[in-house]
Amino acid sequence: MPRALITGGAGFVGSALTRLLLARGYDVVIYDDLSTGSLDHLKGLEIELVEGDVRDLERLTGALAGCDAIFHLAAGAGVIDSIENPLENFDLNARGTLVALWAARQAGVPRLVFSSSNAPLGANAYPASEDKPMAPLSPYGAGKATGEAYCSAFHGAYGMDAVAVRFSNAFGPRSSRKGNVIPLFIRKILAGEPLTVFGDGTQTRDFVFVSDLANGLVRAAETPGAGGEVFQLASGVETSLNDLIGLLGEVSGREPQIDYLPRRPGEIDRNYSLIAKAQERLGYAPEVTLAEGVRQTWEWFASRVQANV
Repeated sequence: MPRALITGGAGFVGSALTRLLLARGYDVVIYDDLSTGSLDHLKGLEIELVEGDVRDLERLTGALAGCDAIFHLAAGAGVIDSIENPLENFDLNARGTLVALWAARQAGVPRLVFSSSNAPLGANAYPASEDKPMAPLSPYGAGKATGEAYCSAFHGAYGMDAVAVRFSNAFGPRSSRKGNVIPLFIRKILAGEPLTVFGDGTQTRDFVFVSDLANGLVRAAETPGAGGEVFQLASGVETSLNDLIGLLGEVSGREPQIDYLPRRPGEIDRNYSLIAKAQERLGYAPEVTLAEGVRQTWEWFASRVQANV
Protein backbone atom coordinates (compact mmCIF):
# COMPACT_ATOMS: atom_id res chain seq x y z
CA MET A 1 0.00 0.00 0.00
CA PRO A 2 1.59 3.34 -1.01
CA ARG A 3 1.93 6.04 1.62
CA ALA A 4 1.69 9.78 0.95
CA LEU A 5 2.03 12.90 3.08
CA ILE A 6 0.13 16.09 2.31
CA THR A 7 1.37 19.38 3.73
CA GLY A 8 -1.65 21.60 4.23
CA GLY A 9 -3.80 18.50 4.01
CA ALA A 10 -6.52 19.87 6.29
CA GLY A 11 -7.26 22.62 3.78
CA PHE A 12 -9.72 22.80 0.93
CA VAL A 13 -7.64 21.18 -1.83
CA GLY A 14 -5.81 18.93 0.62
CA SER A 15 -9.00 17.36 1.93
CA ALA A 16 -10.22 16.62 -1.61
CA LEU A 17 -6.84 15.09 -2.44
CA THR A 18 -7.01 13.02 0.76
CA ARG A 19 -10.34 11.52 -0.27
CA LEU A 20 -9.02 10.59 -3.70
CA LEU A 21 -5.82 9.04 -2.33
CA LEU A 22 -7.76 6.97 0.21
CA ALA A 23 -10.06 5.76 -2.57
CA ARG A 24 -6.96 4.70 -4.53
CA GLY A 25 -5.66 2.63 -1.60
CA TYR A 26 -3.08 5.02 -0.13
CA ASP A 27 -2.18 5.47 3.50
CA VAL A 28 -2.38 9.23 4.05
CA VAL A 29 -0.48 11.42 6.51
CA ILE A 30 -1.82 14.95 6.99
CA TYR A 31 0.83 17.48 8.01
CA ASP A 32 -0.81 20.78 8.92
CA ASP A 33 -0.44 23.53 11.51
CA LEU A 34 -4.25 24.02 11.39
CA SER A 35 -3.85 27.80 11.11
CA THR A 36 -6.20 27.87 8.11
CA GLY A 37 -7.12 24.21 7.65
CA SER A 38 -9.93 22.51 9.53
CA LEU A 39 -10.25 19.03 10.98
CA ASP A 40 -13.92 19.18 9.98
CA HIS A 41 -12.71 18.70 6.38
CA LEU A 42 -11.27 15.31 7.39
CA LYS A 43 -14.09 14.08 9.62
CA GLY A 44 -14.65 10.34 9.28
CA LEU A 45 -11.50 9.74 7.22
CA GLU A 46 -8.87 7.21 8.26
CA ILE A 47 -5.75 9.35 8.20
CA GLU A 48 -2.73 10.03 10.39
CA LEU A 49 -2.50 13.64 11.56
CA VAL A 50 0.78 15.36 12.42
CA GLU A 51 0.44 18.96 13.58
CA GLY A 52 3.43 21.01 12.50
CA ASP A 53 4.78 23.97 10.57
CA VAL A 54 6.14 23.16 7.11
CA ARG A 55 9.26 25.17 7.97
CA ASP A 56 10.08 22.78 10.85
CA LEU A 57 12.63 20.57 9.06
CA GLU A 58 13.09 18.03 11.85
CA ARG A 59 9.38 17.47 12.44
CA LEU A 60 8.52 17.26 8.75
CA THR A 61 11.41 14.86 8.07
CA GLY A 62 10.17 12.59 10.84
CA ALA A 63 6.60 12.67 9.54
CA LEU A 64 7.83 11.62 6.09
CA ALA A 65 9.30 8.33 7.31
CA GLY A 66 8.10 5.48 5.10
CA CYS A 67 6.35 7.74 2.59
CA ASP A 68 6.46 7.20 -1.16
CA ALA A 69 5.37 10.72 -2.09
CA ILE A 70 4.78 14.16 -0.62
CA PHE A 71 2.20 16.62 -1.92
CA HIS A 72 3.31 20.11 -0.89
CA LEU A 73 0.18 22.27 -0.64
CA ALA A 74 0.94 24.33 2.47
CA ALA A 75 1.47 27.97 1.58
CA GLY A 76 0.69 31.56 2.39
CA ALA A 77 -1.89 32.34 -0.26
CA GLY A 78 -2.94 35.62 -1.74
CA VAL A 79 -1.47 38.30 -3.97
CA ILE A 80 -2.68 41.21 -1.82
CA ASP A 81 -1.40 39.66 1.44
CA SER A 82 1.99 39.11 -0.17
CA ILE A 83 2.22 42.76 -1.22
CA GLU A 84 1.48 43.84 2.34
CA ASN A 85 3.78 41.22 3.98
CA PRO A 86 6.45 40.17 1.46
CA LEU A 87 8.94 38.83 4.01
CA GLU A 88 6.37 36.59 5.67
CA ASN A 89 5.17 35.40 2.27
CA PHE A 90 8.72 34.53 1.23
CA ASP A 91 9.27 32.58 4.43
CA LEU A 92 6.09 30.55 4.03
CA ASN A 93 6.24 29.94 0.29
CA ALA A 94 9.83 30.04 -0.94
CA ARG A 95 11.67 28.82 2.17
CA GLY A 96 8.80 26.52 3.08
CA THR A 97 9.10 24.76 -0.27
CA LEU A 98 12.85 24.41 0.09
CA VAL A 99 12.38 22.86 3.55
CA ALA A 100 9.78 20.43 2.15
CA LEU A 101 12.17 19.37 -0.62
CA TRP A 102 15.09 18.93 1.76
CA ALA A 103 12.95 17.01 4.27
CA ALA A 104 11.85 14.68 1.48
CA ARG A 105 15.46 14.08 0.50
CA GLN A 106 16.50 13.48 4.11
CA ALA A 107 13.64 10.98 4.55
CA GLY A 108 14.35 9.21 1.26
CA VAL A 109 11.01 10.16 -0.34
CA PRO A 110 11.46 9.90 -4.12
CA ARG A 111 8.57 12.06 -5.38
CA LEU A 112 7.36 15.55 -4.45
CA VAL A 113 4.47 17.38 -6.14
CA PHE A 114 4.56 21.13 -5.55
CA SER A 115 1.42 23.23 -5.88
CA SER A 116 2.21 26.40 -7.78
CA SER A 117 -0.03 28.79 -9.70
CA ASN A 118 -0.04 31.04 -12.75
CA ALA A 119 1.25 33.94 -10.63
CA PRO A 120 4.92 33.35 -11.63
CA LEU A 121 4.00 34.20 -15.23
CA GLY A 122 2.68 37.66 -14.43
CA ALA A 123 1.62 39.49 -17.60
CA ASN A 124 2.68 36.42 -19.61
CA ALA A 125 -0.19 34.39 -18.16
CA TYR A 126 -2.60 34.82 -21.08
CA PRO A 127 -2.99 32.06 -21.92
CA ALA A 128 -0.85 30.35 -19.29
CA SER A 129 1.46 27.62 -20.56
CA GLU A 130 4.54 25.83 -19.33
CA ASP A 131 6.91 27.27 -21.93
CA LYS A 132 6.35 30.97 -21.18
CA PRO A 133 9.02 32.96 -19.29
CA MET A 134 8.34 33.81 -15.67
CA ALA A 135 7.88 37.49 -14.81
CA PRO A 136 5.91 37.68 -11.53
CA LEU A 137 4.05 40.86 -10.65
CA SER A 138 3.72 40.18 -6.92
CA PRO A 139 5.77 38.71 -4.06
CA TYR A 140 3.32 35.79 -4.07
CA GLY A 141 4.19 35.07 -7.69
CA ALA A 142 7.90 35.41 -6.93
CA GLY A 143 7.61 32.90 -4.10
CA LYS A 144 5.87 30.37 -6.30
CA ALA A 145 8.45 30.93 -9.05
CA THR A 146 11.17 30.24 -6.48
CA GLY A 147 9.45 27.00 -5.48
CA GLU A 148 9.30 25.88 -9.11
CA ALA A 149 13.00 26.69 -9.52
CA TYR A 150 13.90 24.63 -6.45
CA CYS A 151 11.91 21.67 -7.77
CA SER A 152 13.92 21.85 -10.99
CA ALA A 153 17.14 22.18 -8.98
CA PHE A 154 16.41 19.17 -6.78
CA HIS A 155 15.63 17.10 -9.86
CA GLY A 156 18.91 18.17 -11.47
CA ALA A 157 21.13 18.01 -8.39
CA TYR A 158 19.69 15.01 -6.54
CA GLY A 159 17.60 13.13 -9.10
CA MET A 160 14.42 13.73 -7.11
CA ASP A 161 11.16 13.38 -9.02
CA ALA A 162 10.03 16.87 -8.05
CA VAL A 163 7.08 18.02 -10.14
CA ALA A 164 5.48 21.49 -10.12
CA VAL A 165 1.80 21.85 -11.00
CA ARG A 166 0.21 25.23 -11.56
CA PHE A 167 -3.33 25.53 -10.23
CA SER A 168 -5.83 27.82 -11.82
CA ASN A 169 -8.68 29.14 -9.62
CA ALA A 170 -9.86 26.10 -7.65
CA PHE A 171 -13.38 25.96 -6.25
CA GLY A 172 -15.79 23.47 -4.73
CA PRO A 173 -17.29 22.27 -1.43
CA ARG A 174 -15.32 22.76 1.81
CA SER A 175 -13.93 26.10 0.60
CA SER A 176 -15.54 28.14 3.40
CA ARG A 177 -12.17 29.50 4.54
CA LYS A 178 -10.98 30.41 1.07
CA GLY A 179 -10.85 34.05 0.03
CA ASN A 180 -10.93 33.49 -3.72
CA VAL A 181 -13.77 34.71 -5.85
CA ILE A 182 -16.35 31.89 -6.00
CA PRO A 183 -16.59 31.12 -2.26
CA LEU A 184 -16.34 34.85 -1.49
CA PHE A 185 -19.21 35.70 -3.85
CA ILE A 186 -21.34 32.81 -2.58
CA ARG A 187 -20.90 33.91 1.03
CA LYS A 188 -21.90 37.46 0.13
CA ILE A 189 -24.98 36.35 -1.83
CA LEU A 190 -26.12 34.18 1.08
CA ALA A 191 -25.63 37.13 3.43
CA GLY A 192 -27.52 39.50 1.12
CA GLU A 193 -24.44 41.67 0.62
CA PRO A 194 -23.26 43.28 -2.63
CA LEU A 195 -20.42 41.69 -4.60
CA THR A 196 -17.23 43.74 -4.94
CA VAL A 197 -15.56 43.64 -8.35
CA PHE A 198 -12.20 45.37 -8.80
CA GLY A 199 -12.35 46.55 -12.39
CA ASP A 200 -15.23 46.33 -14.85
CA GLY A 201 -15.87 42.59 -14.52
CA THR A 202 -14.45 41.71 -17.91
CA GLN A 203 -11.31 40.28 -16.29
CA THR A 204 -11.16 36.54 -16.78
CA ARG A 205 -10.13 33.47 -14.82
CA ASP A 206 -9.92 29.72 -15.36
CA PHE A 207 -12.06 27.97 -12.73
CA VAL A 208 -11.25 24.32 -12.02
CA PHE A 209 -13.35 22.08 -9.77
CA VAL A 210 -11.46 20.68 -6.81
CA SER A 211 -11.99 16.99 -7.64
CA ASP A 212 -10.48 17.54 -11.10
CA LEU A 213 -7.53 19.30 -9.50
CA ALA A 214 -7.02 16.44 -7.03
CA ASN A 215 -7.02 13.97 -9.91
CA GLY A 216 -4.32 15.98 -11.66
CA LEU A 217 -2.18 16.01 -8.52
CA VAL A 218 -2.35 12.24 -8.19
CA ARG A 219 -1.51 11.78 -11.85
CA ALA A 220 1.51 14.07 -11.44
CA ALA A 221 2.71 11.84 -8.61
CA GLU A 222 2.09 8.55 -10.37
CA THR A 223 3.31 9.32 -13.90
CA PRO A 224 6.87 8.08 -14.52
CA GLY A 225 9.38 10.55 -15.92
CA ALA A 226 7.59 13.73 -14.83
CA GLY A 227 10.35 14.89 -12.46
CA GLY A 228 11.73 18.38 -13.08
CA GLU A 229 8.72 19.41 -15.14
CA VAL A 230 5.86 21.91 -14.78
CA PHE A 231 2.23 21.16 -15.66
CA GLN A 232 -0.80 23.44 -15.93
CA LEU A 233 -3.82 22.01 -14.07
CA ALA A 234 -6.95 23.91 -15.00
CA SER A 235 -10.21 23.66 -16.89
CA GLY A 236 -8.74 25.27 -20.01
CA VAL A 237 -11.82 27.53 -20.22
CA GLU A 238 -11.71 31.33 -19.93
CA THR A 239 -14.59 32.87 -17.93
CA SER A 240 -15.20 36.55 -17.13
CA LEU A 241 -16.27 37.63 -13.65
CA ASN A 242 -19.43 39.09 -15.15
CA ASP A 243 -20.31 35.69 -16.66
CA LEU A 244 -19.53 34.00 -13.35
CA ILE A 245 -21.85 36.39 -11.52
CA GLY A 246 -24.60 35.65 -14.03
CA LEU A 247 -24.15 31.92 -13.40
CA LEU A 248 -24.26 32.43 -9.63
CA GLY A 249 -27.49 34.35 -10.06
CA GLU A 250 -29.02 31.45 -12.00
CA VAL A 251 -27.90 28.83 -9.48
CA SER A 252 -28.93 30.82 -6.41
CA GLY A 253 -32.19 32.19 -7.84
CA ARG A 254 -31.13 35.64 -6.60
CA GLU A 255 -30.08 38.85 -8.36
CA PRO A 256 -26.62 39.79 -7.04
CA GLN A 257 -25.88 43.45 -6.42
CA ILE A 258 -22.43 44.53 -7.65
CA ASP A 259 -20.07 47.30 -6.53
CA TYR A 260 -17.44 48.03 -9.18
CA LEU A 261 -14.23 49.50 -7.73
CA PRO A 262 -10.86 50.47 -9.29
CA ARG A 263 -8.55 47.64 -10.32
CA ARG A 264 -5.96 46.56 -7.72
CA PRO A 265 -2.20 46.52 -8.46
CA GLY A 266 -0.41 43.20 -9.01
CA GLU A 267 -3.45 41.35 -10.31
CA ILE A 268 -3.76 39.79 -13.75
CA ASP A 269 -6.56 41.02 -16.03
CA ARG A 270 -7.05 37.98 -18.27
CA ASN A 271 -6.09 34.44 -17.47
CA TYR A 272 -6.74 30.90 -18.54
CA SER A 273 -4.48 27.88 -19.03
CA LEU A 274 -3.50 25.65 -21.90
CA ILE A 275 -3.69 22.10 -20.53
CA ALA A 276 -2.52 20.06 -23.53
CA LYS A 277 0.74 19.01 -21.84
CA ALA A 278 -1.04 17.66 -18.75
CA GLN A 279 -3.60 15.92 -20.95
CA GLU A 280 -0.96 14.24 -23.10
CA ARG A 281 1.68 13.44 -20.47
CA LEU A 282 -0.42 12.84 -17.36
CA GLY A 283 -3.72 11.72 -18.85
CA TYR A 284 -5.35 14.66 -17.07
CA ALA A 285 -8.97 15.23 -18.12
CA PRO A 286 -11.16 17.71 -16.23
CA GLU A 287 -14.74 16.43 -16.04
CA VAL A 288 -16.81 18.88 -13.97
CA THR A 289 -18.22 21.86 -15.88
CA LEU A 290 -18.30 25.31 -14.31
CA ALA A 291 -22.11 25.24 -14.15
CA GLU A 292 -22.19 21.86 -12.39
CA GLY A 293 -19.34 22.78 -10.06
CA VAL A 294 -20.94 26.08 -9.07
CA ARG A 295 -24.22 24.25 -8.38
CA GLN A 296 -22.47 21.74 -6.08
CA THR A 297 -20.54 24.50 -4.33
CA TRP A 298 -23.64 26.66 -3.82
CA GLU A 299 -25.57 23.69 -2.39
CA TRP A 300 -22.74 22.92 0.06
CA PHE A 301 -22.59 26.51 1.31
CA ALA A 302 -26.39 26.84 1.47
CA SER A 303 -26.68 23.61 3.48
CA ARG A 304 -24.22 24.96 6.05
CA VAL A 305 -26.24 28.15 6.41
CA GLN A 306 -29.45 26.16 6.87
CA ALA A 307 -27.76 23.89 9.43
CA ASN A 308 -26.78 26.93 11.49
CA VAL A 309 -30.25 28.46 11.49
